[in-house]
Amino acid sequence: MQPQAQTIADFPESPQYTIKDVSVQTGIRPVTLRAWERRYNLLTPHRSDNRYRLYSDRDVAVLRWVKNRVESGISISSAVSELRTLRNTGAWPEAVPSLQPIGARDHPNPPEFYVRHLIEALIRHEEDAASELLRQAHAIFNLTTICLDVITPCLVEIGEAWHRGEIRITTEHFASTFLRGKLISLLQAYPTRRSAPYVMIGTAPSEQHDIGSLMLAVLLRRDGFRVEYLGPDVPIEDLVDYARYEHPALIILSATSEHSAQELTDVQGKLARLRPAPMFGFGGRAFNQKIALREQIPGIFLGETLADAVKAIHQILK
Repeated sequence: MQPQAQTIADFPESPQYTIKDVSVQTGIRPVTLRAWERRYNLLTPHRSDNRYRLYSDRDVAVLRWVKNRVESGISISSAVSELRTLRNTGAWPEAVPSLQPIGARDHPNPPEFYVRHLIEALIRHEEDAASELLRQAHAIFNLTTICLDVITPCLVEIGEAWHRGEIRITTEHFASTFLRGKLISLLQAYPTRRSAPYVMIGTAPSEQHDIGSLMLAVLLRRDGFRVEYLGPDVPIEDLVDYARYEHPALIILSATSEHSAQELTDVQGKLARLRPAPMFGFGGRAFNQKIALREQIPGIFLGETLADAVKAIHQILK
């Protein structure tokens, strides 16, 4: 006989974990936990005598379930609404298994472990296995490591495997779409601060490769910037007209090919006619492969890596 699945109701309600403990157990940053509590009334943690939040095992189980729903592609508001609907009928959802086996935090696998197994899962089109690997990685590493040392090398290796004829283009598309979906979910999970510096991010006209820009958007929103992600193939005239009314502090466009990079030649000149004029930043593989392109595009080259770009943007908008 199969054992009955454990539900969230099976977990005790006694408060015992600090917000830092919960962040380690769930892979959710404290700032995000507080935003979810404030905006969606997701949890009401116990307050200790010194006013620290204390969470129960049931609270942790709720957060794991909500995070799992967000990573599956639905918005945080929809996940909370789904949970409330279940609770209103007197039901609790099944608990999501712990992100890490016992002892995993003492002997964590390096990012290369997750890259290798994530590639294998995506090549086999095993979506559940790939999701579980990312959940485990999120429980161990910070978001910068996930983007730079797990997702990026995974995409590079899968792209090279396609170029070598080892996998189908269908598989390459599946992998890219899967990882892009995870990043979109992360972007939507972070709160938007209306009073923070306003950044628009997208790719150059005709540029369809946008995962690098999407990762940058996620990292900046994590850091508290007000980020609007515009996606691939952004038309310049429409962007300038949009910026005229929205007043971003900084607009960032990326390019992976020389052709799409050349499309950025006139962007800063057109933005300079706006009042106030937003700053213009650019980057991407095209500018790493052909350094001379950096001098041909008026604006701010943000660096060769995502880490460089994040650091440069903090300095620009400090």
